Amino acid sequence: MRTIVQISLDVLTLEDAAETAEIALRAGVDWLEAGTPLIVSEGARAIRELRARYPRVPVVADLKAMDGGWLEIQIMAKAGASLAVVMGQAHDETLESAVKAGRDFGIGIMGDNMAMPDAVAGAKHLEDLGCGYIVHHIGYDMRTLRRKRGLPAPTPLDQLREVVRAVSIPVQAVGGLTIDQAAETPSYGAPLVVVGAPLVVGEHALRGPELEETLRRICQRVHAYGEIETAEELS
Repeated sequence: MRTIVQISLDVLTLEDAAETAEIALRAGVDWLEAGTPLIVSEGARAIRELRARYPRVPVVADLKAMDGGWLEIQIMAKAGASLAVVMGQAHDETLESAVKAGRDFGIGIMGDNMAMPDAVAGAKHLEDLGCGYIVHHIGYDMRTLRRKRGLPAPTPLDQLREVVRAVSIPVQAVGGLTIDQAAETPSYGAPLVVVGAPLVVGEHALRGPELEETLRRICQRVHAYGEIETAEELS
């Protein structure tokens, strides 16, 4: 598939989400993600608002579903999500239910391998259960607290090549990557590039023209990779 840039709108209000989305789309971003903080703060309304504003842009609901898979995916789908995230640590039955809801309502299901005992085997298991995309994810709290305690923290790049080789579906790497690292993930075989939190959240967040120019450079760099062949496409 062709390389994709997805911005994670990890903000708390629809106003901030809309402002950032406008900048991102002008810069060439392909997909909008309603981040978990936005969904927690605004609920399905966040998805409905993004869909109403941008009817032709894919919208990812970073739901992080752990139970009630069919119902929660249904809610996101009816609100207008194009894709939704379910956690690999959930029961298999929840994953199966989420995948069924994806089929029933015509949206993609992204399986997140965060905190699975074996990230590579976990990614393969998510594919086997029917997920159409893998989110190879290192959690914020784990890596942040480990660094504060002077302990080493893993990054998604550590096992990204192994995850990509283990599955035949598109992969994205999430969690603690710098802008440069995120933009390089297509070279690992992962065509879905996620940017967001380091750019739009916290004391170092970018705003206005600076954010737009930074995103434009990222998009140009990622899109220059063109098509990244997944194992499924090579077979």
